[in-house]
Amino acid sequence: MTPEIETIGIADLFGPPSTARDRTDARIMAAASGIGFMAVRDFPGDDRLTPEGRAQLLRIFALPDEEKQKLLRWNFDRSKKNVYRGWFPLQPAAVSYKEGIDMGPDLANPADASVSDDPLCEPTPLPAEEALPGWRAAAADYYRAMETVGNALMRSIARGLGLPETIFDAYFDHGISTLRLIRYPLRDANAGVDTSGPEFAVVHKGETRTIIGREHADSGFVTLLAQDGVEGLQAKNLDGEWIDVPPANGTLAVNFGQLLERWTGERVRATRHRVIAPKTARFSIPFFYEPRVDAEIAPLPLTDADPFEPFLYGDHLWEAATNFVEMSGIKHLRQPRRAKAS
Repeated sequence: MTPEIETIGIADLFGPPSTARDRTDARIMAAASGIGFMAVRDFPGDDRLTPEGRAQLLRIFALPDEEKQKLLRWNFDRSKKNVYRGWFPLQPAAVSYKEGIDMGPDLANPADASVSDDPLCEPTPLPAEEALPGWRAAAADYYRAMETVGNALMRSIARGLGLPETIFDAYFDHGISTLRLIRYPLRDANAGVDTSGPEFAVVHKGETRTIIGREHADSGFVTLLAQDGVEGLQAKNLDGEWIDVPPANGTLAVNFGQLLERWTGERVRATRHRVIAPKTARFSIPFFYEPRVDAEIAPLPLTDADPFEPFLYGDHLWEAATNFVEMSGIKHLRQPRRAKAS
């Protein structure tokens, strides 16, 4: 029986046109238009997806609290200027029980840092080199590797839609992709939070499990997720059932976002997913492949796709991202830029 979440080798996406690449495109399109979730392997940079490679990035969680506090966002420390990038601490009463950091393209290309006043383009507060030797270089290498994979997948989707393979490239030139590092600790049973209600707990395979990542669909295009070998991520299949997304070394879990679903006339599916608590602390490393903040999203030349008014990616992203608990209290800090009337 074919597993509901397929693992696809994508080495042929990085080579010239071939029948093997065509077959890979077909498998990707089948997953994208079916369950909307897949895992990929065999790509440049997959050697970083080992326990040792992940540990190199996750060292940031071992920083002393005073070093983490230097990286906090404005909504957690009003003395900070950064509102979109930076550290978010644990929030004990929240369903999504996690801490972590959101990093932008300046991580990988500091010389190309934007001078825009748009908070979506703000620089990322990063730990000092002496606080975490070698970490910045490792994180930058990983960011660039994920950009390469994201571009290859978008080109594959374009071919699968019967469009020119480079149709998406210009949108992602100077994109604002986000690399996020997350730690999901075990929730303290003595913290005074009642986790017995339906918002906090579900029954999975006959066992009551605590939710630590609320059910949602990603808002954007493509998410590339490196897991740490610890189970907990689940996706909703076409029958509405929750199925486990197995973690495996050398692979990325890939899911598609609501904006790509809309842009492709629902030919690509945005899948709802969640995280349930494992028996130990869990770490994950999602990379959200994203276009330029001023990219104008307009209907693609696809038959039978519903028309929509063009809009700017940054406006969409800000509206969606600021609904998450770690972004609470910042929505008013950016006004829509709006697409120009055509």
